Amino acid sequence: MTSIRVAVVGIGNCASSLVQGLEHYREGSNDNVGLMHWEMGGYKPSDIKVVAAWDVDRRKVGSDVADAIFAKPNCTAIFAPNVTATGTVVKMGKVLDGVADHMSEFKDDRTFLVADGDQPSKEDVVAELKRSGADVLMNYLPVGSQEATEFYAECALEAGVAFVNNIPVFIASDPVWAKRFEDAGVAIIGDDIKAQLGATIVHRVLTDLFAKRGVKLERTYQLNTGGNTDFLNMSNHKRLASKKVSKTEAVQSVAAERMDDDNVHIGPSDYVPWQNDNKVCFLRMEGSMFGGVPMNLELRLSVEDSPNSAGVAIDMIRCAKIARDRGIKGVIDPASAYFCKHPRNQMTDDLAQIAVEEFIKAA
Repeated sequence: MTSIRVAVVGIGNCASSLVQGLEHYREGSNDNVGLMHWEMGGYKPSDIKVVAAWDVDRRKVGSDVADAIFAKPNCTAIFAPNVTATGTVVKMGKVLDGVADHMSEFKDDRTFLVADGDQPSKEDVVAELKRSGADVLMNYLPVGSQEATEFYAECALEAGVAFVNNIPVFIASDPVWAKRFEDAGVAIIGDDIKAQLGATIVHRVLTDLFAKRGVKLERTYQLNTGGNTDFLNMSNHKRLASKKVSKTEAVQSVAAERMDDDNVHIGPSDYVPWQNDNKVCFLRMEGSMFGGVPMNLELRLSVEDSPNSAGVAIDMIRCAKIARDRGIKGVIDPASAYFCKHPRNQMTDDLAQIAVEEFIKAA
């Protein structure tokens, strides 16, 4: 098989875990523990190469991706400290709404320090995507980056590069954008990546379990704390609108009956600096069982946030490449439903898994 050439927007914690993972899972280096698929459509993790990258932080712009992933304010776990140089230098990205105003109020090692370099035009980004031969563009911009995400989605469309939207800005799930990708013959997967075993996937599975076991779910909350730039960015609640919609709909969509808005609260709750990339979820579910007898469930989940999504990202990249190989255009619904919180067509996770396995086998 040929390699999968990947471009990345946003060299933050999630990109760091992804690139470290590509090193960790090089064929023959380690076992495949932690991956949902070792091989997918003929592609292994070691077939993925980072060939283009953009960021706006001066500590990353101009550095090889292998070095940039360890620069501040990144704070995720280092499980592959000796990443081989990629030969790909991080270029200055387009800022637009990618950096919230309140980020300037925090210490340098906690926030973004925007570089002084010239920002690229759409033509610049499209030219780099074409020059690098990128197959897939990964969007890892901060939550709330509506304009910046649309900018890079436009670039992917014009360059004919498959787009994987890892954040809760609605592109794949927006009918207008979905049609534009289909009309352009370009594959897209999104929106808003689900972690491997994170708060949303656990909440969804338990909500589906309530429905299948005849327990009426009457009210629930999911409270999350963390100390990475994602949580710092979202401490401005104006950045949170699409995130709350994405996470809430992911749970509501698998409930036996939709709960009243007052009875469901799901979303980031607070920024705790010393947690760094560790995310802690507090989950409560209240319902009625046989005879109307009440019950409740409480759960505390602690995970390293960014590695929790990296294995899923590796599968999304490979699904996007498979779609590109097969000439599939527009939204890849099986991959979007299984790997994302806010796909255009929601499914329960067991049905989504079946759908994505069938998609892989068809390749």
